[in-house]
Amino acid sequence: MEIGAVFSGLHPPLLHHHLHGHSRNAIKLFPSLFTDKKLIFSHSQSFQIQRQLDLGSHRNNGISHVNPIGVASPVRCSNSTLESADIDWDNLGFGLTSTDYMYMMKCSQGEAFSEGELQRFGKIELSPSAGVLNYGQGLFEGLKAYRSKDGKILLFRPEENAMRLRMGAERMCMPSPTVEKFLEAVRETVLANERWIPPAGKGSLYIRPLLMGSGAVLGLAPAPEYTFLIYVSPVGNYFKEGLAPINLIVETETHRATPGGTGGVKTIGNYAPVLKAQSVAKAKGFSDVLYLDSVHKRYLEEVSSCNVFVVKGNVISTPEIKGTILPGITRKSLIDVARSQGFQVEERLVKVDELIDADEVFCAGTAVVVSPVGSISYLDKRITYGDNGVGRVSQQLYTTLTSLQMGLAEDKMGWTVELK
Repeated sequence: MEIGAVFSGLHPPLLHHHLHGHSRNAIKLFPSLFTDKKLIFSHSQSFQIQRQLDLGSHRNNGISHVNPIGVASPVRCSNSTLESADIDWDNLGFGLTSTDYMYMMKCSQGEAFSEGELQRFGKIELSPSAGVLNYGQGLFEGLKAYRSKDGKILLFRPEENAMRLRMGAERMCMPSPTVEKFLEAVRETVLANERWIPPAGKGSLYIRPLLMGSGAVLGLAPAPEYTFLIYVSPVGNYFKEGLAPINLIVETETHRATPGGTGGVKTIGNYAPVLKAQSVAKAKGFSDVLYLDSVHKRYLEEVSSCNVFVVKGNVISTPEIKGTILPGITRKSLIDVARSQGFQVEERLVKVDELIDADEVFCAGTAVVVSPVGSISYLDKRITYGDNGVGRVSQQLYTTLTSLQMGLAEDKMGWTVELK
């Protein structure tokens, strides 16, 4: 099976745009992972990038496992756990449901993570002086496993999460698992909790990897020990509206991130500061908050937990990645999908005033996938889109992306990973 993106018909100057952000840096940080990446230039100066990872497989307790890094590691669960969980799949929201297993591995500062193991899902022990509790030294990721109509279990671009975690760890002075160990840990955790994966079309299994400074430390310094942990939960739609349009309010005083800070990595400290503005907005009937840049206070950044896109005609604009905006994997995927469908996608500074004349606005992220915006309130104005319906572009991109994620369409991009 192929993992990675396949781009063709692109001129060399566009290489910067398609290997933007963490993917280009990942090639520098982890060259061994990309030794089999092929760059093929034709006479028309188009190129194709294709990465293949050898896949191994093994069987345990009657389960056929596809291993994305070629390492056999048994899933420690019994056949009884393969019975579907007793859940009302038709009314599944986005909340925590305790599942069967979690994955954990540890290492000391300056060392590499060793082999981890599955444990029953439950509480963990931390010192009151753990680095993550006292100084916020922690990161998390988010990805999903889907069940296809023919019973396959699919992941969507998990190697991107692994690479983003590693770059965030470097920023936060933390060791991190190799990409291979990350992928193996995700595979084991998902298959051990297979019965919690919703039926096709009923939701997904949300996967939450955590990397935290678990060692005790009193003075301000990197923790002496680190824990990598993965837990999972079946989820439905992030917003209660589902694919129906959401209503946003532009926040003009509180800012999510500042230049030179950590807005561009998925550190835990980026999220609690938005809770107050988000709570106030929800109390007023809004779905979420749209933040502006902290310097000029006139350029769009992102929503509390997802990226934002503005549509005008055939042009789709989204704020550029410049250190204050998270390089979303769904964002990156939608840019490639939109360009493949003939849209002109611009990554640039997007003025808040552009919302007034936009044809559509939508949000994108792992949790929300694609969420169309029905209205945005800014100062004393309320701007509505598409007669409060789902816009054509939002619907088109949502359908294309979810069809890939759930195995309903041929994956010409090579983005999905089949676990079983």
